[in-house]
Parts: sequence; structure tokens; C-alpha cells
Amino acid sequence: MSDSPSLHSGDADTDADHLEPLHEARLWRDNGWTARVVKNNDDEGWAVEMTLQGQAEPALTGPWTMGRDKKNPKPLDVNAFHTLVKTASEVLRRHEQQLHAQLHKSVVVEMPAGRITVTLDIVPDDDDPHALLAARNADGELLGERRVAAGFKLNSASAQRWIESDYGRPS
Repeated sequence: MSDSPSLHSGDADTDADHLEPLHEARLWRDNGWTARVVKNNDDEGWAVEMTLQGQAEPALTGPWTMGRDKKNPKPLDVNAFHTLVKTASEVLRRHEQQLHAQLHKSVVVEMPAGRITVTLDIVPDDDDPHALLAARNADGELLGERRVAAGFKLNSASAQRWIESDYGRPS
């Protein structure tokens, strides 16, 4: 394995704009991503790690192909790198979607005055975790807003009770 510049620990906070592209057999760095081929600790094979600049941990780690000699890894190339970037970007996108779904909830309640959308936006603050409960009419006009506990359970029944309480303290 080469002693090429690495992005482990101390280099993780380096701004991507200051890092020059690097294209080596086991280390590629380009367009804000680094691909590093490493020995797979679980078996005799090799793995590839894809790390986004500025991140301490790889976004993607997966098996890597052996070379023709069946001992050393296949060298990285431009096509493999682009495929790895695409895959790692998709992993990050899915993670962000999952996090968004966990932190942002919404229900629609049919009321005599019309359709009301109630949202719950969780603020995952270490010191003061909380959520913001908000209600909007079909035109998007804010009808009510309230700070609630981060663990507040939003469902159709709790939203309807809150609306019927004229946006007071939810029960």
C-alpha cells in the first residue's frame, strides 16, 4: 500500500477546493470525493472506501475486485471512480431522505372550515431538543404554531384535538 496523502482524521476538515486531484492505483481524489482501496480486515480480499471531502467517515465501503495476480487489488480507474461517486452520492441522498422523514412529519385533517395541514418539525438539539407544531390552511396561511416536546406524537387524532383547542397546548 502506498504512503500517499490520506484523508484520515486530521485531513477530514480540509476544504475540498484546496485539494488537488490525485489519481493513483489505490487512491483517487477528485470532485470532492476520495476513493481509497484498503485491505479488507474481514477476509483476504480488498475493500474500497468512498469519503466525501470534509467528512471523517466514509459514505460507502464495499468489496473491491482482485487484480489478475489474485493477490493485489485491481487499480482504480476513471470509470470505476465515477461509478463509486454515483453510488456513494446515492447512499448519502437516501440517508438525508431518511433523516428528513424522521424529523419532519405531516398530517392532513378535514375540518368544517376546510382542509388543514399540521406539520411537526423536530429540532434535534443536544441541549434543548424540541419540535415545532404548525397548522396551515389549503392556501398555506399559518393558522397556529406551538413549541412542543421532541417526542410529541403527531397523528390525525392529536392534530384534530389541537385544531379544536384553537391551537392551544396540545394534549
